[in-house]
Amino acid sequence: MAQPDNQSKRFFESLSGAGKSIAVLTSGGDAQGMNAAVRAVVRMGIYVGAKVYFIREGYQGMVDGGEENIKEASWESVSSMLQMGGTVIGSARCKEFRSHEGRLKAAHNLVQRGITNLCVIGGDGSLTGANLFREEWSGLLEELVQQGLVDEDAVQKYSALHIVGMVGSIDNDFCGTDMTIGTDSALHRIIEVVDAIMTTAQSHQRTFVLEVMGRHCGYLALVSALACGADWVLIPEMPPEDGWEEKMCQKLSANRAGMKRLNIIIVAEGAIDCNNKPITTDHVKDLVVRCLGFDTRVTILGHVQRGGTPSAFDRILASRMGVEAVIALLETTANTPACVVSLCGNQAVRLPLMECVQMTQEVQKAMDEKKFEEAVKLRGRSFENNLRTYKLLAHRKLESELPHSNFNIAVLNVGAPAAGMNAAVRSAVRVGISEGHKMFAVNDGFEGFYKGQIKEIKWADVGGWTGQGGSLLGTKRTLPAKHVEKIAEQMRAHNINALLVIGGFEAYLGLMELLEARGKYDEFCVPMVMVPATVSNNVPGSDLSIGADTALNAITDTCDRIKQSASGTKRRVFIIETMGGYCGYLASVGGLAAGADAAYIYEEPFDIRDLQSNVEHLTEKMKGAIQRGLVLRNENSNENYTTDFIYQLYSEEGRGVFDCRKNVLGHMQQGGAPSPFDRNFGTKISAKAMLWLTKKMNETFRQDEGRVFANTEDTCCLLGMRRRALVFQPVVQLKDETDFVHRIPKEQWWLKLRPLMKILAKYKTSYDVSDSGQLEHVVRNIRPKESDPSGAM
Repeated sequence: MAQPDNQSKRFFESLSGAGKSIAVLTSGGDAQGMNAAVRAVVRMGIYVGAKVYFIREGYQGMVDGGEENIKEASWESVSSMLQMGGTVIGSARCKEFRSHEGRLKAAHNLVQRGITNLCVIGGDGSLTGANLFREEWSGLLEELVQQGLVDEDAVQKYSALHIVGMVGSIDNDFCGTDMTIGTDSALHRIIEVVDAIMTTAQSHQRTFVLEVMGRHCGYLALVSALACGADWVLIPEMPPEDGWEEKMCQKLSANRAGMKRLNIIIVAEGAIDCNNKPITTDHVKDLVVRCLGFDTRVTILGHVQRGGTPSAFDRILASRMGVEAVIALLETTANTPACVVSLCGNQAVRLPLMECVQMTQEVQKAMDEKKFEEAVKLRGRSFENNLRTYKLLAHRKLESELPHSNFNIAVLNVGAPAAGMNAAVRSAVRVGISEGHKMFAVNDGFEGFYKGQIKEIKWADVGGWTGQGGSLLGTKRTLPAKHVEKIAEQMRAHNINALLVIGGFEAYLGLMELLEARGKYDEFCVPMVMVPATVSNNVPGSDLSIGADTALNAITDTCDRIKQSASGTKRRVFIIETMGGYCGYLASVGGLAAGADAAYIYEEPFDIRDLQSNVEHLTEKMKGAIQRGLVLRNENSNENYTTDFIYQLYSEEGRGVFDCRKNVLGHMQQGGAPSPFDRNFGTKISAKAMLWLTKKMNETFRQDEGRVFANTEDTCCLLGMRRRALVFQPVVQLKDETDFVHRIPKEQWWLKLRPLMKILAKYKTSYDVSDSGQLEHVVRNIRPKESDPSGAM
């Protein structure tokens, strides 16, 4: 295994947790992923030499004290927690902690055990309570001295209480973070129900009104509406205008007339009208029945949304945040404000706790004062982008309302199928039509392009596409270079003014070949943009690709089932092979989500000594309380150390301690319905790409020739997620970042997550904290300039 470098060694020496005690608690409502966060805090804390304690039943356990409520955690005590929903250490509302006397008891219980570092996982109420406790700490210690419960030495030794928060809330209602722990899992539960309901609704031509959680925040309702293509959504931050009932019924009626056999209306439990009057599911149902006579049913999802196993996203988020929380506690000084670790884009950040709480409270204040636009902006960029995208896609404009455009845009899928491709196509088609363009669908990628498999695609043609797996347009790996003349003919025949290519590495190569062909064929002198879609997540210029999240969930679910199959048996190690070509993303990040002991990838070379070391490590663990081991191997990690070889090596070397099983996951990683994340990501990134194409076509239109002519590098781009933002990058500029032989980027951000997997599996390894979150201030959402419509997404 890689040896710690000197810089990382100095980090662990300077930020040693030796002599420190950290306590972790979960408070308020439960959320899937809380256990993954607890596990990460415990294991990272022990890793750096700190004593780590569970506080059971939240603040109630802190006030009550005792061995059962405040208990030292061991490495093994958090085994098998990763895949469990809810919170194993319990959560409770505690009235007593809200009183001064309750907090005095809590302080006494912590000082008795030398605990001065608290990691609190909960909502804004729980985190606000933690901050008040921190502010009162020195005064509480003085009172304890006066009562003779602690001595003066204890006051000196435990003079400051340090707090780091993680937000565990399925509502995603905490300002300052893009996603809170539990939100993605709740969306999974909602979408599972909606997908199931849609089949029965279609059978009977029914309308379903679904109520989802979100008393004060409409995030779950909004994103699930985006993810399933709902006909109407009602959320507290966007109350419908007066007369909304008639408009909604008109839309439902128009959709039925357009041969749509079902209607889905999603209502947040806190939905209100513009007069702050609640809108209930029963009211919506009665309205539809009375005005349209449609067979209408109500489904209230309730606590189903809080249940079930956490999604891969939530496990990874919670694990990253848990490790980050421990590092933040070790770096905290007496002058550091209480912070919350959160996610911005794809990057961990630390934000002052009370700044986030204050902004969260401002949202409610703005809503109470009917300043709904301000409330949406305060919710943050992610929420506003989701809302804007939903409005763009859900409400079809009348022909008279559409801007007039003579532009034709072709959309095609290239490479292997990836879940979420259809959501991206639907988004592109509807945004294009809203912008006044004619949209053309190309079947079977570049192969279908040169064969002339091109036809106009309209608004209704893409109805119901968001939840469909695979590629409904068809997709092939064929590259265009050999067929550019025929493709140019088709471009000319259909007067194509712009291209949207949705796909993986072949799409990236294809776009470069078309760019090169501009010198010979003017037909390719049009704006072209690629949206990355591949389970392998190996496209240069983007941290994430459509389809990778669905594949990670398939891997994680399978690993959970495989590990469960060993319940009650003797000690067993599973060797799992994942897809990805030469890219180790699925093996590495899937390993972090599934709690793997090792993940073998091409990007991190390994030899027989590493394999032997891993076997010895597992053997040592198996002699203790650990019953199961999990090893992932990327399919092309090493041509000699195959999955069979590793399986045979582990079987032989582990003889007498554990036995082995192997499993090749294969194409199941490409199949299935897309996850909520992939539906949402595909929808938003494709909408942004279409607005960019519109802008570029207008900029490059030559009035004198009556045509679009784009022949600069910046008119052939890849749109990718880079750290905190979606960025357009000329494909030419990505050449230097690409390993073309192995079809991977030369630098991959997720390699920084590999040490987390190793640390959480009890390996001694280096951990570079240069990319750890730094304390920042909450930034208020500022609208992009109106002159750049693509920036609005």
